[in-house]
Amino acid sequence: MFQHSEANFYRTEDNEQLFYVKNFSEYNPQKPMLVFNYGLVCSNHHWKYQTEFFDKKGYQILIHDYRGHFQSTGGHDLKKMTFQQMAEDVYKLCEYLKINKAVFLGHSMGVNICLQIAKDYPSIVEGMVLISGTFINVRDIMFDTNIMEFVAPIATLGLEKYPDIFRKIWTLSGVNPIVREIIHSTGFNKAKVSKEFIEIYLNKMGQLGADVFFQLFNEMTKQNIMASLEKMKSPTLIMGGHKDNVIPNHLQRTLANLIPNTETYFLKEGSHVPQADFPDMINERIEVFLNQHFNRSLNYEIQ
Repeated sequence: MFQHSEANFYRTEDNEQLFYVKNFSEYNPQKPMLVFNYGLVCSNHHWKYQTEFFDKKGYQILIHDYRGHFQSTGGHDLKKMTFQQMAEDVYKLCEYLKINKAVFLGHSMGVNICLQIAKDYPSIVEGMVLISGTFINVRDIMFDTNIMEFVAPIATLGLEKYPDIFRKIWTLSGVNPIVREIIHSTGFNKAKVSKEFIEIYLNKMGQLGADVFFQLFNEMTKQNIMASLEKMKSPTLIMGGHKDNVIPNHLQRTLANLIPNTETYFLKEGSHVPQADFPDMINERIEVFLNQHFNRSLNYEIQ
């Protein structure tokens, strides 16, 4: 992933272990710092093309696993898996690494995490890049309908009544060709994103389990952050795809209208994951944004 990387764990105040990877030895405030935050039951695989690109460009990069995700601990206590706690985890991790300023990048639910960090810890947020996200209750708008208002409670009930069967089906979703085809067609630009990318995504989703999905989906229904958006003064780039079937474009535009000092960039053929559909175009636009607002990135030697 990185030309040079250091992987380690950070121990939280409640004794959980958060896994992280960085491409620098010690934080240098003279170089831009990028902190990536992935989406709902996703992984850093969704940022594959961005982390590789910006690593080669010489940017300092921090990636991490949320509590209860993959190599981090905390999955035993779903009640603590809240946006407020996860934002605190990321902030404390940055504090531990002596990072006092960073550009936070979020995709889908990662947008909610970035917004929570900007609300609770504004001093550390130098800028934001928000892709395919929304602050609005997802039950009301997901797939541009309110279908999740009905589907989510039924699925949650199924998990409660038949946990073993439900969890087994969820875990095996990555090997189900029907599931792979549905996800490939609805969540991505099928012509641009490989089947291998989808298989990796679904396998990682299966590792996390349905319990994590519904806990965080519930968090996305109740985050109350609208009143704080106008206070987020850092330069912000909001991106998306015109063919996003999950979080429709107009919701990202609404977010852009509420956060000051915001730029937008929407790809005509982009899906819910435009950074995988058109990585070169997304990377180029993010780089323009970074150079425009944090131009010290032009003043150090690329390694």
